[in-house]
Amino acid sequence: MDGAVFRYWHRVTYAECTMGNHVYYGRYLELLEAARGAFFRELGTSFRQWQEQGVIFPVVECHLRYHAPARYDDELSIAVWPGEVGRVRLRLEYRVENGAGALLVEGWTLHACAGLDEKPRRLPEALREQLLARVRPVRCGS
Repeated sequence: MDGAVFRYWHRVTYAECTMGNHVYYGRYLELLEAARGAFFRELGTSFRQWQEQGVIFPVVECHLRYHAPARYDDELSIAVWPGEVGRVRLRLEYRVENGAGALLVEGWTLHACAGLDEKPRRLPEALREQLLARVRPVRCGS
């Protein structure tokens, strides 16, 4: 994986696991959200700051492909990068690996840029330029 890709680290908690000692499938969306928020902070403007400026990025579609389970106390690396950046839409790609580098989950989320009134609007140009500079054509879990 390219060194320019943003990485978010997470230690699996007991509360995230099922009785079978693997992370419950729905929890991965929460982990991706945390990674996405950290990625935007890394770009310089948090989702909260965008919201204060009247801009939100709702998820309009998502896809996950599960390869292997994460278990209690595993340290996970979640890679995040823009796969596509349009005028209004943004597709973010994700790759979740364990500490040994094994692929656990890959997927993507598709976001629309909208105002607080939930009507579509163009991505702010400065953000769009930052995202375009980080686009990688690798698509996960299509």
